[in-house]
Amino acid sequence: MKTALTLCGSTRKGSYNEILRRYVSDKLRDVEGLEVIDLDLKDFPMPIFSEDLEVDGQTPEAAGRLAEMFGKADIILVISPEYNSGTTPLITNMVAWLSRQKHGQWRHAVFGLGAVSSGKYGGVVGIAHLRDSLSKLGALLVPTLLGVGPASEAFDENGVPVEDGVRKKVEQMVRELTHFSRGGI
Repeated sequence: MKTALTLCGSTRKGSYNEILRRYVSDKLRDVEGLEVIDLDLKDFPMPIFSEDLEVDGQTPEAAGRLAEMFGKADIILVISPEYNSGTTPLITNMVAWLSRQKHGQWRHAVFGLGAVSSGKYGGVVGIAHLRDSLSKLGALLVPTLLGVGPASEAFDENGVPVEDGVRKKVEQMVRELTHFSRGGI
């Protein structure tokens, strides 16, 4: 059975990005032969990255554990808000720590990226920066960038995107994640 990991770059209560992550996760669960594991980055505490911590042998155990999970996954979905046209500190720090691990964390899975923002561009500027960083580390990313906005109008009371175009884009991303995965599903 193939495995998909999903995570959110926001740990804020009521995060619109977490709503989108749950929605896409549910769509991935509809794929036969795919196990979906929802990760909460609060379960992987890592201090702000510093090479000094590495030198002192203080690499967080969570970084190795998460990198090992990434290395075994077939699909990794990251839904993360945009901060000042970039990635969130949580995601930036995660990528910094994971980039120092040696578990093949960027070489096996296919990655999908999405964002919800208050603006009309739906966070695509921030996730475009994340796409650049991940691709330089060797990650294979699907073509679709899932940008949703404005956030306050994006979802109904059940967490379903109100716009038909957003629901279709989610379906397209799920198809890409399952068909572009290394080895296919």
